[in-house]
Amino acid sequence: MTLDNQEKKPPYLVIAILFFGAFVSFLNNSLLNVALPTIMTDFEKDYATVQWLATGYMLVSGVLIPVSAFLITRFKNRHLFITSMALFTIGTALAAFAPNFGLLLAGRMVQAAGSSVMGPLLMNIMLVSFPREKRGAAMGIFGLVMITAPAIGPTLSGYIVEYWDWRLLFEMILPFAVISLVLAIWKLENIMETRNSSLDYFSVALSIIGFGGLLYGCSTASSDGWDSAQTLVPLIVGAIGIIWFGIRQFRLEQPLLDLRVYKYPMFALGSIISMVNAAAMFSGMILTPAYVQSVRHISPLDSGLMMLPGAVVMGLMSPITGKLFDKFGPRVLAFIGLAITAYSTYLLAGVDLETTKMTIIVIYTLRMFGMSMVMMPIMTNGLNQLPTRLNPHGTAVNNTVQQVVGSIGTALFVTLMNSVATSKGKELAEAADPANLQDQTFMLGLQQQALLEGIQVSFLVATGVTGLALILTLFLKRVDVSKVISENMEK
Repeated sequence: MTLDNQEKKPPYLVIAILFFGAFVSFLNNSLLNVALPTIMTDFEKDYATVQWLATGYMLVSGVLIPVSAFLITRFKNRHLFITSMALFTIGTALAAFAPNFGLLLAGRMVQAAGSSVMGPLLMNIMLVSFPREKRGAAMGIFGLVMITAPAIGPTLSGYIVEYWDWRLLFEMILPFAVISLVLAIWKLENIMETRNSSLDYFSVALSIIGFGGLLYGCSTASSDGWDSAQTLVPLIVGAIGIIWFGIRQFRLEQPLLDLRVYKYPMFALGSIISMVNAAAMFSGMILTPAYVQSVRHISPLDSGLMMLPGAVVMGLMSPITGKLFDKFGPRVLAFIGLAITAYSTYLLAGVDLETTKMTIIVIYTLRMFGMSMVMMPIMTNGLNQLPTRLNPHGTAVNNTVQQVVGSIGTALFVTLMNSVATSKGKELAEAADPANLQDQTFMLGLQQQALLEGIQVSFLVATGVTGLALILTLFLKRVDVSKVISENMEK
């Protein structure tokens, strides 16, 4: 789509249909977080295994998102969305009626394969539908889908797990997925221009091997140890795959993922901040339910309700943040947001068995408030610096690094939590009276204290990670939109 097309009235009906479909798919990103302890009990799996329902979903999305740049430029947006939503619907049905954990995990993977292109597709249509100087407000509305849907997932999940069965999480989503598919078939129009391009299958294989190897290695470390072959081999293979993938992209005339977007400094800096922030953000969505339910033994419903204020705050702040970005730029918003996020994460590292519910609610809500001021401003600022032809690759890169780093970050924090909990549990058991070790109530209390220690340490490390992103925001500069537009017109 040309610059002239951006001056036309935005295709609100198309955007609305895409918003509905993307909201349904993004909701699944965190929908199972609160339900993981229940699923763990039903299928008699440990937490390291069950958390693959969350991290595996993000991983599949992450390794397939690089292909989205090719798909968006090669195929009509109508056909692309219909195919993606059809896949998502099939995966949802498979998960809803899965008789065992293996099929449940397979259903989640198919869901992720379908949803992987929805975010980049919607973002690209938003970019070409609104002029650069108004993108902040438009992307703020996009944040309602990208941020709010995963945020309300724990609350909805908590209510369903408390009064119904976790399978209803999928059965409930299924009709909405079907409605979205029908709407797309009936009303969705083609907006974006396409061009002939070829898919480099070897690059696809390298991205799957690279990112998949890293996540698998991080996930097995909690049970096998960081020095085991089961951990080291996947990590080494994954690292080689990613390096090879990166080198290959610079050598191809039509790269799967055009990494030349990193030649634009504000895009590169924004991407790095997004990566660091995503690792801390997604891990918090796993660690908080683990503390509330497994340590404090708060019911899934109350757990979900405790997270509801944070979800509401994120929903209210997203469009406001977009408008503030158009007025003030990214640095002030990102710095304030990450300062709040770092402080609230530090407070979460200090929770214990006596912390009141209201204190947890306030801290979690404050953390979500801080995060609502970060992601969309830095992403929009970076994309504003890219020429129009690189928009599909810029959005694909942003979504890829957030999903993959979020997955790896979650796996690392869960691994750290389990490792510290195991070590602390052994320490407490050795220091205890041997007679007490035969008391089931005593042992449950010991395990509770050990897990609490693991969660506290994980949140403390997440504080340091967020602090690193905070320092990087000092180097952010607002992109001169008029200059970018002039350069595009010359080309």
